[in-house]
Amino acid sequence: MSDAKAFISGCKGLTLTAEEKDFFAGERPWGFILFGRNIGEAAQIADLTAAMRDSIGNPSAPVLIDQEGGRVQRIRPPLLPHYPNAAAIGAVYRQDRAAGLRAAWLMSRLHAFDLMRLGISVDCLPVLDVPVPGSSDVIGNRAYGHDPQMVAALGQAAADGLKAGGMLPVMKHMPGHGRAVVDSHHLLPVVDVSLDDLDAHDFAPFRALRHEAMAMSAHVVYSAIDPDRPATTSQKVVSEIIRGRIGFNGLLLSDDVSMNALAGDIRARAEGIIGAGLDIVLHCHGIMEEMLQVAAVAPVLSGERLRRVRAAEAAFSPPDDADETALRLEFDALFPMA
Repeated sequence: MSDAKAFISGCKGLTLTAEEKDFFAGERPWGFILFGRNIGEAAQIADLTAAMRDSIGNPSAPVLIDQEGGRVQRIRPPLLPHYPNAAAIGAVYRQDRAAGLRAAWLMSRLHAFDLMRLGISVDCLPVLDVPVPGSSDVIGNRAYGHDPQMVAALGQAAADGLKAGGMLPVMKHMPGHGRAVVDSHHLLPVVDVSLDDLDAHDFAPFRALRHEAMAMSAHVVYSAIDPDRPATTSQKVVSEIIRGRIGFNGLLLSDDVSMNALAGDIRARAEGIIGAGLDIVLHCHGIMEEMLQVAAVAPVLSGERLRRVRAAEAAFSPPDDADETALRLEFDALFPMA
């Protein structure tokens, strides 16, 4: 058994308040996540990530961020370069497969250079969702393309680039957000296609990367599997699809519990996430009243949940000895706009 609890938490601002420090010390989240409101300048970010880890007495606690490139990039210029979105990587791949794979790897390796020096150890990347015509642009150009095999190949290259830099990736949004016609930040998407179609199209990239250490769930209802609950709170989707058909046995995080696709108050949502068999509840907003509700129902890590946490922790490895300047020049040659 561990003394950490099965949740990841954000904080409200650029530094930890005394209340936040006390909360983290008492409730002991497994890890932390940063958003744009937490980003000032480099020394401040490094101080914040160090303070987060210090608050729970764990110098290697994971600190996550969404640093995809394109419109989902929490740390932006002038602090870090603006990186292209996944669709731009996909466009390179369609012209030259080897160049596209190299571009995906390079961008992730550069993310690792950027983020590791700030104390950030996990990037919520790659996006393995495969959009279809008419779907919401909540994914849109965050996806590599519309072909599952291409998405899988580029997603694997992106994951490998992060790992080469000493970071871990989080695949999202399992088992697939690409068909959603509404934005799950605001509404609950319902996907009404057959299980066979989902299996061949939506699940395929996740199945190809099922060996990776971590994944994030989709706040999406798949009516052919569980018409009553989104994947994040569906025991059937988790056990039969994610653990079963896809074969993912790694650490499964929820997407943000604060998103309005989920019903009920924050406590009820967190209870649903744990009850469905996910390993970790992700709470991003730094709102103390909500953090208290999540912590009240998040169990102390034990059993299979703890085994998956330990496997994820063991997946970290030291960064390679790549030459950052050389890799940036190579990447800029592929993407002059970067």
